[in-house]
Amino acid sequence: MSNTQPRAVESEWTPLKARKVAFEWSDTPLHWVPGDPFTTHTINVLHLLLPAGERWFVHVYKQVLPYIRDERLRKDVIGFIGQEATHSQAHDEVLPHLKELGLDPTPYTAQVDWLFEKLLGDRTLPPGRARRWWLMERVAMIAAIEHYTAVLGDWVLGADELDRRGADPVMLDLLRWHGAEEVEHRSVAFELFMHVDGGYRRRVRTWAIAFSALVFLWQRGVRFFMENDPSPLKGRAGFGTFYRAGRQGTLPSTEELLRSIPRYLSRSYHPSQEGDTARALAYLASSPAANGAR
Repeated sequence: MSNTQPRAVESEWTPLKARKVAFEWSDTPLHWVPGDPFTTHTINVLHLLLPAGERWFVHVYKQVLPYIRDERLRKDVIGFIGQEATHSQAHDEVLPHLKELGLDPTPYTAQVDWLFEKLLGDRTLPPGRARRWWLMERVAMIAAIEHYTAVLGDWVLGADELDRRGADPVMLDLLRWHGAEEVEHRSVAFELFMHVDGGYRRRVRTWAIAFSALVFLWQRGVRFFMENDPSPLKGRAGFGTFYRAGRQGTLPSTEELLRSIPRYLSRSYHPSQEGDTARALAYLASSPAANGAR
Protein backbone atom coordinates (compact mmCIF):
# COMPACT_ATOMS: atom_id res chain seq x y z
CA MET A 1 0.00 0.00 0.00
CA SER A 2 1.31 3.47 -0.87
CA ASN A 3 2.08 5.95 1.87
CA THR A 4 1.20 9.64 1.75
CA GLN A 5 3.53 11.33 -0.72
CA PRO A 6 5.86 13.95 0.80
CA ARG A 7 5.35 17.39 -0.67
CA ALA A 8 7.04 18.00 -4.01
CA VAL A 9 8.22 21.34 -5.32
CA GLU A 10 6.03 21.52 -8.42
CA SER A 11 8.15 24.16 -10.14
CA GLU A 12 11.07 21.68 -10.21
CA TRP A 13 9.19 19.20 -12.43
CA THR A 14 10.03 19.02 -16.11
CA PRO A 15 9.06 16.55 -18.87
CA LEU A 16 11.81 14.00 -19.44
CA LYS A 17 13.39 12.94 -22.71
CA ALA A 18 16.51 11.03 -23.70
CA ARG A 19 19.03 13.27 -25.46
CA LYS A 20 21.36 12.04 -28.16
CA VAL A 21 25.00 12.65 -27.24
CA ALA A 22 28.36 12.01 -28.88
CA PHE A 23 31.77 12.09 -27.18
CA GLU A 24 35.20 11.88 -28.82
CA TRP A 25 37.73 10.29 -26.47
CA SER A 26 40.88 10.17 -28.62
CA ASP A 27 42.48 13.24 -26.98
CA THR A 28 41.47 12.46 -23.38
CA PRO A 29 44.54 11.49 -21.30
CA LEU A 30 44.64 8.74 -18.70
CA HIS A 31 44.87 11.31 -15.89
CA TRP A 32 42.25 13.70 -17.20
CA VAL A 33 42.64 15.84 -14.06
CA PRO A 34 46.27 16.86 -14.69
CA GLY A 35 48.67 15.64 -12.03
CA ASP A 36 45.88 14.11 -9.94
CA PRO A 37 45.48 10.35 -10.48
CA PHE A 38 43.42 9.97 -7.29
CA THR A 39 40.69 12.43 -8.30
CA THR A 40 40.74 11.06 -11.83
CA HIS A 41 40.25 7.47 -10.73
CA THR A 42 37.76 8.26 -7.97
CA ILE A 43 35.48 9.76 -10.60
CA ASN A 44 36.43 7.09 -13.15
CA VAL A 45 34.72 4.50 -10.93
CA LEU A 46 31.49 5.81 -12.45
CA HIS A 47 32.52 4.16 -15.72
CA LEU A 48 32.88 0.85 -13.89
CA LEU A 49 29.56 0.94 -12.05
CA LEU A 50 27.12 2.79 -14.27
CA PRO A 51 26.90 0.69 -17.44
CA ALA A 52 25.71 -2.41 -15.56
CA GLY A 53 23.93 -0.43 -12.82
CA GLU A 54 21.82 1.64 -15.15
CA ARG A 55 20.96 -1.34 -17.33
CA TRP A 56 19.69 -2.89 -14.09
CA PHE A 57 17.59 0.21 -13.37
CA VAL A 58 15.99 -0.10 -16.81
CA HIS A 59 15.33 -3.81 -16.37
CA VAL A 60 13.64 -3.34 -12.98
CA TYR A 61 11.55 -0.38 -14.12
CA LYS A 62 10.22 -2.21 -17.13
CA GLN A 63 8.90 -4.82 -14.69
CA VAL A 64 7.25 -2.23 -12.45
CA LEU A 65 5.45 -0.33 -15.22
CA PRO A 66 2.24 -2.43 -14.87
CA TYR A 67 1.95 -1.31 -11.21
CA ILE A 68 1.81 2.41 -12.09
CA ARG A 69 -1.67 3.94 -11.91
CA ASP A 70 -0.73 7.60 -12.39
CA GLU A 71 -0.33 8.68 -16.02
CA ARG A 72 2.17 11.48 -15.43
CA LEU A 73 4.33 9.21 -13.30
CA ARG A 74 4.19 6.56 -16.02
CA LYS A 75 5.46 9.10 -18.56
CA ASP A 76 8.19 10.19 -16.14
CA VAL A 77 9.31 6.58 -15.64
CA ILE A 78 9.44 6.00 -19.40
CA GLY A 79 11.50 9.18 -19.81
CA PHE A 80 13.74 8.04 -16.95
CA ILE A 81 14.28 4.68 -18.66
CA GLY A 82 15.35 6.43 -21.87
CA GLN A 83 17.81 8.68 -20.07
CA GLU A 84 19.33 5.88 -17.99
CA ALA A 85 19.84 3.68 -21.05
CA THR A 86 21.70 6.54 -22.74
CA HIS A 87 23.85 7.12 -19.64
CA SER A 88 24.80 3.44 -19.54
CA GLN A 89 25.91 3.48 -23.16
CA ALA A 90 27.87 6.74 -22.83
CA HIS A 91 29.91 5.51 -19.84
CA ASP A 92 30.41 2.10 -21.44
CA GLU A 93 32.10 3.80 -24.40
CA VAL A 94 34.82 5.21 -22.11
CA LEU A 95 36.07 1.74 -21.12
CA PRO A 96 37.78 0.80 -24.44
CA HIS A 97 39.65 4.11 -24.31
CA LEU A 98 40.94 3.34 -20.82
CA LYS A 99 42.12 -0.04 -22.09
CA GLU A 100 43.96 1.64 -24.96
CA LEU A 101 45.74 3.81 -22.38
CA GLY A 102 46.97 0.73 -20.53
CA LEU A 103 44.28 0.38 -17.87
CA ASP A 104 42.07 -2.62 -18.56
CA PRO A 105 38.84 -2.38 -16.51
CA THR A 106 37.52 -5.82 -17.51
CA PRO A 107 38.37 -7.72 -14.28
CA TYR A 108 36.40 -5.23 -12.22
CA THR A 109 33.47 -4.72 -14.60
CA ALA A 110 33.00 -8.51 -14.72
CA GLN A 111 32.41 -8.46 -10.95
CA VAL A 112 30.00 -5.53 -11.23
CA ASP A 113 28.08 -7.31 -14.00
CA TRP A 114 27.73 -10.36 -11.73
CA LEU A 115 26.44 -8.18 -8.88
CA PHE A 116 23.66 -6.57 -10.90
CA GLU A 117 22.76 -9.50 -13.14
CA LYS A 118 22.96 -12.33 -10.61
CA LEU A 119 22.84 -11.08 -7.02
CA LEU A 120 20.36 -8.26 -7.72
CA GLY A 121 18.78 -9.80 -10.80
CA ASP A 122 15.54 -11.69 -11.22
CA ARG A 123 15.12 -14.68 -8.95
CA THR A 124 13.21 -17.88 -9.48
CA LEU A 125 10.31 -16.99 -7.23
CA PRO A 126 6.69 -18.11 -7.42
CA PRO A 127 4.25 -15.52 -8.78
CA GLY A 128 2.55 -13.48 -6.11
CA ARG A 129 3.78 -12.15 -2.81
CA ALA A 130 7.42 -13.28 -2.94
CA ARG A 131 8.02 -12.01 -6.46
CA ARG A 132 6.38 -8.66 -5.70
CA TRP A 133 8.46 -8.35 -2.49
CA TRP A 134 11.72 -8.72 -4.43
CA LEU A 135 10.56 -6.24 -7.06
CA MET A 136 9.65 -3.64 -4.40
CA GLU A 137 12.99 -4.16 -2.65
CA ARG A 138 14.81 -3.29 -5.87
CA VAL A 139 12.56 -0.31 -6.58
CA ALA A 140 13.39 1.01 -3.10
CA MET A 141 17.14 0.41 -3.61
CA ILE A 142 17.04 2.40 -6.84
CA ALA A 143 15.32 5.29 -5.05
CA ALA A 144 18.16 5.35 -2.50
CA ILE A 145 20.85 5.18 -5.19
CA GLU A 146 19.18 7.95 -7.17
CA HIS A 147 19.36 10.18 -4.11
CA TYR A 148 23.15 9.95 -4.34
CA THR A 149 23.34 10.29 -8.12
CA ALA A 150 21.37 13.53 -7.76
CA VAL A 151 23.67 14.76 -4.97
CA LEU A 152 26.72 13.98 -7.12
CA GLY A 153 25.10 15.45 -10.22
CA ASP A 154 24.35 18.71 -8.46
CA TRP A 155 27.93 18.78 -7.13
CA VAL A 156 29.62 18.31 -10.51
CA LEU A 157 27.55 21.08 -12.09
CA GLY A 158 29.17 23.49 -9.64
CA ALA A 159 32.63 21.88 -9.38
CA ASP A 160 34.54 24.87 -10.74
CA GLU A 161 37.79 23.66 -9.20
CA LEU A 162 37.95 20.92 -11.84
CA ASP A 163 37.95 23.62 -14.53
CA ARG A 164 40.64 25.57 -12.70
CA ARG A 165 42.80 22.43 -12.55
CA GLY A 166 42.54 22.03 -16.34
CA ALA A 167 40.38 18.88 -16.35
CA ASP A 168 39.72 17.40 -19.77
CA PRO A 169 36.71 19.24 -21.27
CA VAL A 170 35.22 16.14 -22.92
CA MET A 171 35.21 14.19 -19.67
CA LEU A 172 33.76 17.18 -17.83
CA ASP A 173 31.02 17.44 -20.43
CA LEU A 174 30.14 13.75 -19.99
CA LEU A 175 29.99 14.16 -16.21
CA ARG A 176 27.97 17.38 -16.33
CA TRP A 177 25.56 16.22 -19.03
CA HIS A 178 24.93 13.08 -16.98
CA GLY A 179 24.80 15.01 -13.71
CA ALA A 180 22.33 17.52 -15.15
CA GLU A 181 19.98 14.73 -16.23
CA GLU A 182 20.28 13.15 -12.78
CA VAL A 183 19.15 16.45 -11.28
CA GLU A 184 16.43 16.78 -13.91
CA HIS A 185 14.90 13.37 -13.13
CA ARG A 186 15.86 13.21 -9.44
CA SER A 187 12.28 12.84 -8.20
CA VAL A 188 11.19 9.95 -10.41
CA ALA A 189 12.68 7.00 -8.51
CA PHE A 190 11.45 8.23 -5.13
CA GLU A 191 7.97 9.06 -6.41
CA LEU A 192 7.74 5.63 -8.04
CA PHE A 193 8.74 3.95 -4.78
CA MET A 194 6.17 5.99 -2.83
CA HIS A 195 3.51 5.18 -5.44
CA VAL A 196 3.96 1.40 -5.48
CA ASP A 197 5.00 0.84 -1.85
CA GLY A 198 6.25 3.79 0.22
CA GLY A 199 6.97 1.85 3.42
CA TYR A 200 9.30 3.82 5.67
CA ARG A 201 10.99 0.73 7.13
CA ARG A 202 11.70 -0.52 3.63
CA ARG A 203 13.09 2.90 2.70
CA VAL A 204 15.51 2.85 5.65
CA ARG A 205 16.51 -0.78 5.16
CA THR A 206 17.21 -0.46 1.45
CA TRP A 207 19.04 2.85 1.98
CA ALA A 208 21.40 1.06 4.37
CA ILE A 209 22.00 -1.70 1.81
CA ALA A 210 22.49 0.73 -1.08
CA PHE A 211 24.74 3.10 0.85
CA SER A 212 26.95 0.30 2.16
CA ALA A 213 27.21 -1.26 -1.31
CA LEU A 214 28.12 2.07 -2.93
CA VAL A 215 30.86 2.79 -0.38
CA PHE A 216 32.25 -0.73 -0.74
CA LEU A 217 32.19 -0.79 -4.54
CA TRP A 218 33.57 2.73 -4.85
CA GLN A 219 36.57 2.21 -2.60
CA ARG A 220 37.32 -1.12 -4.29
CA GLY A 221 37.04 0.54 -7.69
CA VAL A 222 39.43 3.34 -6.74
CA ARG A 223 41.90 0.81 -5.33
CA PHE A 224 41.61 -1.25 -8.53
CA PHE A 225 42.36 1.75 -10.73
CA MET A 226 45.24 3.01 -8.58
CA GLU A 227 46.88 -0.42 -8.34
CA ASN A 228 46.61 -1.06 -12.08
CA ASP A 229 47.46 2.43 -13.29
CA PRO A 230 50.57 2.03 -15.48
CA SER A 231 51.97 5.44 -14.51
CA PRO A 232 55.01 5.38 -12.20
CA LEU A 233 53.86 8.32 -10.02
CA LYS A 234 50.27 7.64 -9.07
CA GLY A 235 50.14 8.04 -5.30
CA ARG A 236 47.99 6.03 -2.92
CA ALA A 237 44.27 5.69 -2.35
CA GLY A 238 42.93 6.41 1.12
CA PHE A 239 40.24 8.21 3.07
CA GLY A 240 42.61 11.05 3.99
CA THR A 241 43.28 11.75 0.31
CA PHE A 242 39.55 11.71 -0.39
CA TYR A 243 38.85 14.07 2.50
CA ARG A 244 41.50 16.55 1.36
CA ALA A 245 40.26 16.45 -2.23
CA GLY A 246 36.76 17.24 -0.95
CA ARG A 247 38.07 20.24 0.99
CA GLN A 248 39.87 21.44 -2.15
CA GLY A 249 36.77 21.07 -4.32
CA THR A 250 37.96 18.41 -6.76
CA LEU A 251 35.67 15.80 -5.17
CA PRO A 252 32.44 16.05 -3.13
CA SER A 253 33.15 16.97 0.47
CA THR A 254 32.82 14.32 3.15
CA GLU A 255 30.64 16.72 5.15
CA GLU A 256 28.14 17.15 2.33
CA LEU A 257 27.92 13.42 1.72
CA LEU A 258 27.24 12.83 5.41
CA ARG A 259 24.62 15.62 5.55
CA SER A 260 22.78 13.93 2.69
CA ILE A 261 21.99 10.90 4.87
CA PRO A 262 19.50 12.43 7.32
CA ARG A 263 17.88 14.36 4.47
CA TYR A 264 16.98 11.12 2.70
CA LEU A 265 15.84 9.43 5.90
CA SER A 266 13.59 12.32 6.92
CA ARG A 267 9.90 11.43 6.68
CA SER A 268 9.30 14.78 4.94
CA TYR A 269 12.00 14.16 2.32
CA HIS A 270 11.27 14.76 -1.35
CA PRO A 271 14.05 14.96 -3.99
CA SER A 272 12.58 18.10 -5.56
CA GLN A 273 13.61 19.97 -2.40
CA GLU A 274 17.24 19.46 -3.44
CA GLY A 275 19.24 20.55 -6.47
CA ASP A 276 18.28 23.13 -9.09
CA THR A 277 16.39 22.10 -12.20
CA ALA A 278 16.98 25.48 -13.87
CA ARG A 279 20.77 25.12 -13.54
CA ALA A 280 20.59 21.56 -14.87
CA LEU A 281 18.52 22.56 -17.90
CA ALA A 282 20.83 25.51 -18.58
CA TYR A 283 23.78 23.14 -18.78
CA LEU A 284 21.90 20.70 -20.99
CA ALA A 285 21.12 23.56 -23.37
CA SER A 286 24.84 24.34 -23.68
CA SER A 287 26.41 20.86 -23.46
CA PRO A 288 28.78 20.38 -26.42
CA ALA A 289 28.00 16.67 -26.64
CA ALA A 290 24.23 17.07 -26.46
CA ASN A 291 24.16 19.93 -28.95
CA GLY A 292 26.80 18.45 -31.25
CA ALA A 293 24.85 15.20 -31.50
CA ARG A 294 21.73 17.13 -32.44
